[in-house]
Amino acid sequence: MTQQNAARFFKAVKQNEALQARFKAITDPDAFINVAAKHGFSFQKEDLKTELSKLSEEEVAAVCNPGIGPRLHIVPR
Repeated sequence: MTQQNAARFFKAVKQNEALQARFKAITDPDAFINVAAKHGFSFQKEDLKTELSKLSEEEVAAVCNPGIGPRLHIVPR
């Protein structure tokens, strides 16, 4: 069930530029999950990793901080 929440979360964020900006500023996976929960999406770190692995690099960049440039990485590389 929580993996479904993660999938629904990514779909919602892709459609909402304000949420995209909010989540791109987050560099810590736990903080990312906590903020998502405040928006009604409850999932675990494993679910986040699973759903991120299903997205292309461009899709990840559209949803969260992918670690481009000198920024910290939400998705370790």
